[in-house]
Amino acid sequence: MTVKAAPGVSPSHPQPGVPPAGKPLWTHLYVQVIAAIVLGGLIGHFWPAFGESLKPLGDAFIRLLKMIIAPVIFLTVATGIAHLRDLKDVGRVAGKAFAYFLTVSTLALIVGLVVANVVQPGDGMNVDPASLDTGAVAQYSQAAHDQTITGFLLHIIPETVTGAFAEGEILQVLFFSILFGVALAIIGERGKPVMTVLESLSQAFFRLVHILMKAAPIGAFGAFAFTIGRYGIDSVVNLAALVGTFYLTSLIFVLGVLGAIAWANGFSILKLIRYLKEELLLVLGTSSSEAALPSLIEKMERAGARKSVVGLVVPTGYSFNLDGTNIYMTLAALFIAQACGIDLTLGEQLLLLGVAMLSSKGAAGVTGAGFITLAATLAVVPSVPLAGMALILGVDRFMSECRALTNFVGNAVATLVVARWDGALDVEAMRAALNGEPSPLVAPPVEVDED
Repeated sequence: MTVKAAPGVSPSHPQPGVPPAGKPLWTHLYVQVIAAIVLGGLIGHFWPAFGESLKPLGDAFIRLLKMIIAPVIFLTVATGIAHLRDLKDVGRVAGKAFAYFLTVSTLALIVGLVVANVVQPGDGMNVDPASLDTGAVAQYSQAAHDQTITGFLLHIIPETVTGAFAEGEILQVLFFSILFGVALAIIGERGKPVMTVLESLSQAFFRLVHILMKAAPIGAFGAFAFTIGRYGIDSVVNLAALVGTFYLTSLIFVLGVLGAIAWANGFSILKLIRYLKEELLLVLGTSSSEAALPSLIEKMERAGARKSVVGLVVPTGYSFNLDGTNIYMTLAALFIAQACGIDLTLGEQLLLLGVAMLSSKGAAGVTGAGFITLAATLAVVPSVPLAGMALILGVDRFMSECRALTNFVGNAVATLVVARWDGALDVEAMRAALNGEPSPLVAPPVEVDED
């Protein structure tokens, strides 16, 4: 048996999300995930106790994906930077990325603030803060209190190299990966044997990503069944104004703000969403954008973004480009104020905005970051009672899914935009990928001849 590939390219696996022609619809991963979410929701609603018992399925799948996030980031970032050779390129890409993050994150905060003032989802609730049970939110307020700028910066530096990988801390792994990539770039030719090993490992880990993604429907099924079984649809009804306003605001931000940014940079936000449909459904089912991080890295490279840019922007964006979380913070803060009958002045709202800009970065990478950053923000703005967080605790899980989806799309847009700004985007490859056509960066399917 002989294996043939097209001249000038090496055999490669088919593009994810682009199944062979004639493949039955039910075998597509995104169809399986949709079916799993629907089935999980039904089980959680009609048999809540059984739905709650399925939580280990979702937890196991997320742990499987988190297991490989650290090595995927290391291999992508280290080899990408090593290929740059000129270290000025690293600083230039990082500078453009952080300029983008700061600008768009601020826009997300402003959008949440404006919508909350216009819609006023908490108006008329007339809640007495003294009547609220603050015990349930005590852990979040304590975590927010423990967060300091100095502590956050020191936490980026791992105590040991192995510790960063063992704990799965994205920022720590990213920090070490950048330093290691810089070291490889400096030693030049002598680092080639290491580069060869790392690139081979990279191929193996991305193949592992494809294998693990086969279990995505099971993970989404278990996670969604647990969410509906534990919290129930009824919990959303009581605070439907807040949940609906948040989802609507996020949709406006994605289609309006991110859509305009995408259009200005030569691509369609709707086509990008379609291109990432499998990952977005996975994020929806598991309420975790981290579960789709390895696939996002691979798909951004297939969409024409240079590996070095993808390696820097995607992992950094997961901590510093949280558009959905930013919308949530200002919207939720004003909802609590309105529900408690507190009329915030323009100056107090601007203070809230300024504090949120800092606190959203200070709790980056912390478990439950959305609620913790909200607690950190309210702690500095005494006009809004911290006890009011108890009002939204019951529906936070449902809003976390929207936060994760918005964060995910925001990071995909950021990657393509920064790559284009840096001249590191293959426009033809991007158009082909977003249009569902074979990418010129990927080898065609391997031909197998039976001898």
